[in-house]
Amino acid sequence: MVKFGYTILYVENVEESIVFYENAFDFSRKFISPDNDYGELITGETTLSFASKKLATENLKDGFIESNPKDKPFAIEIGFITDNVAELVQKATSFGAILVKEPTKKPWGQIVAYLRDLDGFLIEICTEVEG
Repeated sequence: MVKFGYTILYVENVEESIVFYENAFDFSRKFISPDNDYGELITGETTLSFASKKLATENLKDGFIESNPKDKPFAIEIGFITDNVAELVQKATSFGAILVKEPTKKPWGQIVAYLRDLDGFLIEICTEVEG
């Protein structure tokens, strides 16, 4: 059996990232390690996790490309489904998210907006895909 368990974002400050996602998206804190190098949020079936860049460097001896709000986002996004995209976008930006694209209705009826978090990771805020 294989199950998608979690996505881990490598961030500058785990506690700060956890607080941002708690405030902006109402997720609940599941766990933060005593050294603040790793933390998890309860987001539904898949856990959103954060690892400090320090811990990531220990795990990945050859390094990694760091996310930075000043650079273009990676070719990956995390997506959050909501009934009210505009409201959630407004709330997230009030806590420091950067608006990339205003809510737009797609040809298949879905409403989609794009933000970047404090570390520059791309976030899609969208309604459920119908049908």
